[in-house]
Amino acid sequence: MASSSNEASYIRQLLEDLHDKYNTPDFVAADPISIPHRFETQEDIEISGFLAATIAWGNRKAIVKSASRMIELMGTPHDFVKNASEGDLDGILGYVHRTFNGQDFRSFVLSLRHIYQKYGSMGAYFESEYARSAAENGEGDLRVAIANFRREFFTPPHNYHCEKHLSNIEHGAACKRTNMFLRWMVRRDDRGVDFGLWKGIPPAALYLPLDVHSAATARSLGLLERRQNDWKAVEEVTAALRKIDPTDPAKFDFALFGAGIAGEII
Repeated sequence: MASSSNEASYIRQLLEDLHDKYNTPDFVAADPISIPHRFETQEDIEISGFLAATIAWGNRKAIVKSASRMIELMGTPHDFVKNASEGDLDGILGYVHRTFNGQDFRSFVLSLRHIYQKYGSMGAYFESEYARSAAENGEGDLRVAIANFRREFFTPPHNYHCEKHLSNIEHGAACKRTNMFLRWMVRRDDRGVDFGLWKGIPPAALYLPLDVHSAATARSLGLLERRQNDWKAVEEVTAALRKIDPTDPAKFDFALFGAGIAGEII
């Protein structure tokens, strides 16, 4: 962390400037978050967003292209999750994005069906888990909700291979894609980027979606010392960002990521 008030003020202003630069609809256009922005209902936004986040590793252009293909195969995401027949499910088996294959896609659709049949929506599940952790511990804890969601998601019979595509926080994974999806659903601002659909979870509870780009920027700014990009690193950098903005630490996700891919911070 910065050792002086001047350094801290500089980093704070730099992050705010980067936030203004990258947390914009223009940056969204080439980002996986553009996929759920194609829809209007909460259910379609949740499902398309979750699936887009699931395959969000590698080149952003390729991710958006592959996520668009998923949507083409499904049609209307919520309707497909609820009503897809065995024939419809067979129709997605040819899908592939890197190591995420058609069998994984099928298993994810059926696991999403389980969530929606049992809880009504993904938002209802996460909000209830967050509220339950608050009732038990005095304050809500998204770490508990993330761990429990993974267990609940894989309750139905599924292709074992697909489990690698939903990171396990209990094994110390950074859970970048889960945290990214949560940011999309929870954060709310006036910039037309994140959706703010899940009112029962405060943005203050979010963790930074840490990847190689945001981690490199964070280390360059002295916000992260840990060398591994794991859950301990997520907690460290999020704690540093909460000192800058206690109510909304994940607002700096695009700031750190954008600066990282642009090579702005050395």
